[in-house]
Amino acid sequence: MENRRFDDKKEPEIVYSHSVKAGKRIYYLDVKKARNEDLYLCITESKKKQGMEDESPMFEKHKVFLYREDFDHFKEALQDVIGFVEDKLGKMEARPEWNPEAHEDATASEAAEDEPKKKGLFGRFMKD
Repeated sequence: MENRRFDDKKEPEIVYSHSVKAGKRIYYLDVKKARNEDLYLCITESKKKQGMEDESPMFEKHKVFLYREDFDHFKEALQDVIGFVEDKLGKMEARPEWNPEAHEDATASEAAEDEPKKKGLFGRFMKD
């Protein structure tokens, strides 16, 4: 039995888009138009994956679809959790622009240091 559901499927039209570069990741916020002319938000996280040297780079992608009737609930929840993290860990300082060469140099120098560094997303929030 064949699956006809995907035979004539075309990608929904993107009517507005905004991208956010965040370190090794890029987040795409795309407003798309459904077949019924309604608009919805598609949030895509794209992360470059290291492959073999002779392979072209691959990207791992994850998508979340947010429909208009859920926008208010989503905004409230997002503001709530951001407020919680900021209350617990302080305001986040601006992320420096991603530079792969500088990252490689910093990684090598960090490995040579005796003192452990705070790592990960929340390492920047931590107060000494």
